[in-house]
Amino acid sequence: MPLLHALFLGLLQGVTEFLPVSSSGHLALAPWLFGWDDFAENPALENAFDVALHLGTLAGAVVYLRSDIARYATAVFGWLRKRDRLAGDAATGVFLLVTAVPTGLLGVGVLAVTEDLGDRIWLVAFCLILFGLLLGWADRRPTERSLSDLGMGHAVLLGVAQGLAFQPGVSRSGVTLTVARFFGLAREEAARLVFLMSLPVIAGAGLIKADDLQVPSGWRAAFLVGTLAAAVSGWLAVSGMIRLVAHRNFDSFVVYRVLLGSGVLLLLASGVR
Repeated sequence: MPLLHALFLGLLQGVTEFLPVSSSGHLALAPWLFGWDDFAENPALENAFDVALHLGTLAGAVVYLRSDIARYATAVFGWLRKRDRLAGDAATGVFLLVTAVPTGLLGVGVLAVTEDLGDRIWLVAFCLILFGLLLGWADRRPTERSLSDLGMGHAVLLGVAQGLAFQPGVSRSGVTLTVARFFGLAREEAARLVFLMSLPVIAGAGLIKADDLQVPSGWRAAFLVGTLAAAVSGWLAVSGMIRLVAHRNFDSFVVYRVLLGSGVLLLLASGVR
C-alpha cells in the first residue's frame, strides 16, 4: 500500500468516525471511487488495517475525552463500593455502560454472519441518504430534556441504534445523535454522550479482532502512518464537532450525506463505476 493511501484512509477514518457521516461508509466508498486495490483481495489484511485505524481513532478520542472518562469511571467505582443511590455522575457512567450491551450483542450477531457489510455499494449510498434525512428530521425537535432525565430504557434504545451502524453508511454517531435528538437532548450534550458511548464499542471491536491483527513486515510503515493519522484526525474531529454543535444544527451534514449518496447511486446507474 502506498503511504499516501494509508495517510488518506487514516485521516478519512479519524474525521468521519465522529462526524455523523459514516466512517465505514467512506472507507468502503473511497477505494471504490478511486479504483484502489491495495489489499489484493486479502480480507484478513484489509480487516487488520481497519482495526488499526479504529484503534488509532480510539486513542485520539480517549485523549480528548480523558477528563470525562476519569470522572464517570471514578463515580461508578465509588458507587459500587458504597452501594449508595444511583445518581449524578455514577448514573451517567452506568447509563453509558448499558448502551454498550445491545450494541455488543448486535455486533457479535453481525460477525457470526459476515465480516464485510460494505461490499454492496448501492446499500451504503442508500443508508447515507436515508439516515441523513432521519438526522435532519430529529434535529428539528425542541430541546426538552437533559441527560439526567433519561432512564435505562433510553440507554437500551440508544445501544440498539448504535448497533445499526455496523452497516456502512448508517453512521454510529449519526444514528445515535438522531435518537438522542429525538429524545429531546440538546445538540452539545447529545454529541458528548454519543462520543463517550462509542468508546467501549470501538475498544471492544478492536479486542475481538485483535487476533487477526498480523502485520506483514512490508506493511508496517503503512499501518503506522494510517494509525497515527486516524489518532490525530479523530482528536480533531471530536474537538471540532463539540464546538460546532454548540452553534450550528446538523443541516450541513444532512445535505452532504444526501449529495454523496445520490452521487454514488448516479455513478452506479450510469455504469461509470
